[in-house]
Amino acid sequence: MKNVTLRQLRVFESVARHLSFSRAAEELHLTQPAVSMQVKQLEEMVGLPLTEQIGKKVFLTAAGDEVARHARLVALQLREAEESLAAMKGVKGGELRVGVVSTAKYFAPRVLTEFRACHPGIELRLGVHNRETIVRLLANNEIDLAIMGRPPQEFETVAECFAPHPLVIIAAADHPLAGRKRVEPADLSKDTFLIREMGSGTRTAMESYFAEVGFTPGATFEMSGNETIKQAVMAGMGVAFISEHTIGLERMAGRLVVLPVRGTPVLRDWFLVHRAEKQLLPIATAFRDFLLSGGAETVVGGSARRRTIRAT
Repeated sequence: MKNVTLRQLRVFESVARHLSFSRAAEELHLTQPAVSMQVKQLEEMVGLPLTEQIGKKVFLTAAGDEVARHARLVALQLREAEESLAAMKGVKGGELRVGVVSTAKYFAPRVLTEFRACHPGIELRLGVHNRETIVRLLANNEIDLAIMGRPPQEFETVAECFAPHPLVIIAAADHPLAGRKRVEPADLSKDTFLIREMGSGTRTAMESYFAEVGFTPGATFEMSGNETIKQAVMAGMGVAFISEHTIGLERMAGRLVVLPVRGTPVLRDWFLVHRAEKQLLPIATAFRDFLLSGGAETVVGGSARRRTIRAT
């Protein structure tokens, strides 16, 4: 593979990431035939097929997985060299890739906006995904940092807590229990709980809370996404266990209320996470320092927290 070009690796890495020749072409501003030609030339040098197509879907072969892994490493090393040299020259710029779980999307853009105001030369890439996807992106080194409520256990990470994450039980404004000063979990036994999908950090926290207070919902309705759940609660379909950060506008408008259920709010933490072996580039380090020094307090709310854990 000594004659492989960086262009070929870059094209194949995009194909491998999207599992699509057309989406890779869009990302790289190339035609699809040009992308196909670059991958074909790379396959000829490798001497093995790198992709296979079954129906309309593209899959990586074992050789494709291996080449994609090395292509990502090459791209990362080039990026590290570029940003390290820029830092030596006193250039305050670079690219910051941040992934956030869907619940964090209610405050992460404001945090990043405040950070960018202090570092106007940077290029930001923000991805909002479910927890499973964020873990995969971290594992593949496709993002520098992740904001999430539950650090991965699948591989070693450094997870630094920067703020509290309160979870509450919400209801429509006209719910019969809305005016109560105190609600027992058992008072909700006849309500339908609108719950997040399996694998969601909110779902895990809810199940842990229910186990602690010895409560089992009478009925549940699984939904994907906080917005869908909020709309359903406002429509009177049921109640929900949800992050308090997601309901600011609806509470202000009087559309949703927080029920004062015993044992709530359930306090969890927001973590800034990166792989343990990852050497953060200057701009990622600057964002980490910004967040941990209190940069998120005004948008997350509450007092900042600070502790570091290593998860394996």
